[in-house]
Amino acid sequence: MPDMKLFAGNATPELAQRIANRLYTSLGDAAVGRFSDGEVSVQINENVRGGDIFIIQSTCAPTNDNLMELVVMVDALRRASAGRITAVIPYFGYARQDRRVRSARVPITAKVVADFLSSVGVDRVLTVDLHAEQIQGFFDVPVDNVFGSPILLEDMLQQDLENPIVVSPDIGGVVRARAIAKLLNDTDMAIIDKRRPRANVSQVMHIIGDVAGRDCVLVDDMIDTGGTLCKAAEALKDRGAKRVFAYATHPIFSGNAYENIKSSVIDEVIVCDTIPLDPKIKALPNVRTLTLSGMLAEAIRRISNEESISAMFEH
Repeated sequence: MPDMKLFAGNATPELAQRIANRLYTSLGDAAVGRFSDGEVSVQINENVRGGDIFIIQSTCAPTNDNLMELVVMVDALRRASAGRITAVIPYFGYARQDRRVRSARVPITAKVVADFLSSVGVDRVLTVDLHAEQIQGFFDVPVDNVFGSPILLEDMLQQDLENPIVVSPDIGGVVRARAIAKLLNDTDMAIIDKRRPRANVSQVMHIIGDVAGRDCVLVDDMIDTGGTLCKAAEALKDRGAKRVFAYATHPIFSGNAYENIKSSVIDEVIVCDTIPLDPKIKALPNVRTLTLSGMLAEAIRRISNEESISAMFEH
């Protein structure tokens, strides 16, 4: 069996180290930096010939820099005769650009990125909670899309929730919310119907479901500016909700996220470590991070050993 080796770019160094620790190994020796003109510089400082290589790199902000680091690392490893290269992308950037809405003259950038990764020599992709699962079909190589929900659910069960109700922040998140509600002792579900006049601006319209006197668990795949969740929390509290907890896998936290979350009525925001948090947001008393390192380490181990990934999520 080829030697398994882990490498990491500069996007998620702490998560990469946690994954390595879980696998009782160390990160591979690679110098990933910049030339004086800003171009990505990569040098692999150990033998990888025939190895089973995993590169851990979220394509979060700065998205283009992190994406270029990933593809240049892949090329360096491919030219060094790596046996198999798996791109471990905890947060897959550009995933929200997955279709042409009403035939607008816009790109399908998720497909562009998929082609880019395939063309440089990625043999397999491991990612977490793709914004749209059909993005897997954009790739010509196998894609394992694992889920953060078991980690989030485990935390929910420890929250001592009183008469909980799972809330989807929009119509698009109903399937995710229903799955969480079923696992959370088959609890009730509510839906927030909102209208979005333009990008990153949302307006909560009304709530479908009775939340009065209940602990509300908002679930989403990502938090961007936080505007959606904060307005949703206000609407829930206005409807008599007792406490509001917001759970999301990917903490993008762009734009006014810090101000939005700091001033929000959300009792606690719980996210995963697919994207490093800004120190200001990390210091907020109502923000907490869970690690996906154990789950990703197990997925990497299974891929390396040619074992089933789906078996990790069978209940």
